[in-house]
Amino acid sequence: MRSALSAMRNKTDRNDAHGIAQMMRMGWFRAVHVKTLETQRLKTFLVNRRLLKRKLVDLQNHLRGALRTYGLKVGQVGAGRFDGRVRELLEGNGDYMFTTMIESMLEVRAVLFESFRKLHRILLLIVKHDPICRRFMTVPGVGPVSALSYKVTIDDPTRFTRLRTVGAHLGLTPRKYQSGTSVDWGGRISKMGDVDTRGALCEAAASMLLRVQSYSALKAWGMRIAKRSSMMCAIVAVVRKMAMILHRMWIDGTDFEAKSGAKITEKRKRDPQTGRLLPS
Repeated sequence: MRSALSAMRNKTDRNDAHGIAQMMRMGWFRAVHVKTLETQRLKTFLVNRRLLKRKLVDLQNHLRGALRTYGLKVGQVGAGRFDGRVRELLEGNGDYMFTTMIESMLEVRAVLFESFRKLHRILLLIVKHDPICRRFMTVPGVGPVSALSYKVTIDDPTRFTRLRTVGAHLGLTPRKYQSGTSVDWGGRISKMGDVDTRGALCEAAASMLLRVQSYSALKAWGMRIAKRSSMMCAIVAVVRKMAMILHRMWIDGTDFEAKSGAKITEKRKRDPQTGRLLPS
């Protein structure tokens, strides 16, 4: 609507009303899916958890940089032992101002870390009691965050009539598809839709290709793409196919099958006279 109205030379309320009426008359609009209140609440929960995680990582990186200036290196340490490692480096430091500054930052980090752990425990409980998320987690590489993020983003699987639409909805399809003398696929992916869900699925695909040791047809397909192209292209391709597989698993109510990806229901034949579906 904004692009269409910007084509008008003069912007007035009368011209805007006329442009909106023309758009509605020509049918240049589509229905918007409104998610349920439960889904919106889960989405807010995931956003809050993601925000705490980002702020926690930013604060830890800031502390690492502040200590490195004085020759104090934290090194590779887990989130649970980060506080103890920093205090160990501060022992014997005679600079009262520097020690007080770092300790105040550690107090803030401790509050953020505890709040993040609380939300993460709630996330695990939600996924534990959700049969759909547990079914999604049968796919190698898909964890609690990826499963719940995908479910919240899709909300209603029946609103997608084609599997390929799911990949486009998550911004995993190329921007350009045109036909001239030949069909031209080009450009990067559109990156439309939910950013956090796409990132979570990319982490799941990377984990499947680089960390998971068990065999699956989906992983073998991705590794063939990585061999002839690049690992980044393979991850994006696996994410797009994984999104379609998860959708089919949701519709059919089946678990992931390593040899065939996801179990697809057989196509039911129609009665040639009445056109109704015949029993399988």
